[in-house]
Amino acid sequence: MSWGTELWDQFDNLEKHTHWGIEFVERYTKFIKERSEIEVNYAKQIRNLSKKYQPKKNSKEEEENKYSSCRAFLTTLNELNDYAGQHEVIAENLTSQIISELMRFVQELKAERKSHFHDGRKAQQHIENSWKQLEMSKRRFERDCKEADRAQQYFEKMDADINVTKADVEKARQQAQLRHQMAEDSKNEYTSCLQKFNQEQNEHYYTLIPHIFQRIQDMEERRIEKVGESMKMFAEIDRQVLPIVGKCLDGMTKSAESVEPKLDSNQVIESYKSGFEPPGDVEFEDYSQPMKRTASENSLTNSRGEGKDKPSGKSKPKLWPFIKKNKGSGPEDCSHLPPEQRRKKLQAKVDDLNKEIQKEVDQRDALTKMKDVYLKNPQMGDPNSVDPRLSEISQNIERLKLEVQKFDAWLAEVEGRLPLRNDQSKRQSGLYDTQNNAPVNNNCAQDRESSPDGSYTEEQNSETQIKAPSTEFDDEFDEEDPLPIIGTCKVLYPFEGQNEGTMSVAEGEMLYVIEEDKGDGWTRVRRSEEEEGYVPTSYVEVFLEITKGAMTYI
Repeated sequence: MSWGTELWDQFDNLEKHTHWGIEFVERYTKFIKERSEIEVNYAKQIRNLSKKYQPKKNSKEEEENKYSSCRAFLTTLNELNDYAGQHEVIAENLTSQIISELMRFVQELKAERKSHFHDGRKAQQHIENSWKQLEMSKRRFERDCKEADRAQQYFEKMDADINVTKADVEKARQQAQLRHQMAEDSKNEYTSCLQKFNQEQNEHYYTLIPHIFQRIQDMEERRIEKVGESMKMFAEIDRQVLPIVGKCLDGMTKSAESVEPKLDSNQVIESYKSGFEPPGDVEFEDYSQPMKRTASENSLTNSRGEGKDKPSGKSKPKLWPFIKKNKGSGPEDCSHLPPEQRRKKLQAKVDDLNKEIQKEVDQRDALTKMKDVYLKNPQMGDPNSVDPRLSEISQNIERLKLEVQKFDAWLAEVEGRLPLRNDQSKRQSGLYDTQNNAPVNNNCAQDRESSPDGSYTEEQNSETQIKAPSTEFDDEFDEEDPLPIIGTCKVLYPFEGQNEGTMSVAEGEMLYVIEEDKGDGWTRVRRSEEEEGYVPTSYVEVFLEITKGAMTYI
């Protein structure tokens, strides 16, 4: 069916319909624009979300990546970032393949529609002018016929009147003939105009208008076809990224399936294992035997006793047995850490040093080859220019090797491959050796006091520092009057007193306390009247004579 034959008289309605069609394309284009903006904003929000939860460098979150669940989450964030990229691709394709094309098409459509309806109006104007000419010739023919009839009647009246002169009759006859001739001319003109109009009208309704309407119909069908293609492309653009989106989702699923609860729980053991054995059974202390005690100015104050009476659950747990917390970096040999954690730190340090050595060796080999090339081809460079750098690298290698030997020795010490070292000059205090001498199958009673469940808590950015006995010991032992006994203590761990002023003790030994810990980590004890000295406070369980009864002080 053709608009030219079926809608020959619907020019105005077709004009309205095609105008609506162009507005529909513009509205659909606006819809695609808004969809593209949504994709861009969605992709931006997804990227920001992924970036927000990415672990920060050198942060605790980055260290958590050793757990499979954290690594799976990191993989999910990376896949989500790629997923956001596909939505950006959708927005870009919508803009380039649909929006730009539709905007260009709408401009062409408006120009073409304007041209077609201009031709239609021109044809209508022409047929209307022909119709007006026909009407004018028709009215002229009608007027001339009436004038001719009146002139004929007037002639006949004059011819019948005997009183009228012959000249007047002749004049009336000539006037009647003139009018008849004018009427005949008007008739011929009207006939000509009628034939011309009929011909133009036939051409207008059967040739011009059908042709114009057909072009408008073709334009409309192309518009509809273009909209259909755009809708199909709208779906295809989404479908094109589905394989990659599927891979992103598959990556998320695969990362989720890689989560291993057992592995993560074992990783917790590896991260926090101290290497100590749980404490043994607590021995029975017989307090029924009276003990002579005298008052001492150095006895614990009530404030300290009251502090010990506080619920142990509220006290802050120790970092690990034998040490006290102090802010700052730990010693170089990591002796402030539990054995297992110390072994890991030392091993990591050895591995890093070996990597640095390998880098220096590679640089030395490269420079050696360069020097050989210069020796063979002096024009390429001076061989002696390489020597300073080679010397520097050799010094670095020697320095790193010494570092490795030092850390290897500490590592061997931790792993029990070498005997304990007695070189006090390499320690920050004499107690570091005593810590290494302590058997790993015991735990300090203070840990049970500090943490009811006996758990081990590691606190970052903290170190332990125990002051070694100073030369004040010599002055104190020069005193003539012996100090009074203020309590007793039980030795929890063996201690070899290697510094002057300290005393060697054996595990399980009972001693007298003659001076409490003044905050330096040492307690003064006596074995007999002639043998007394200092021992680490953390190595003994002290029972002081106070009004509230026996109480442990560590």
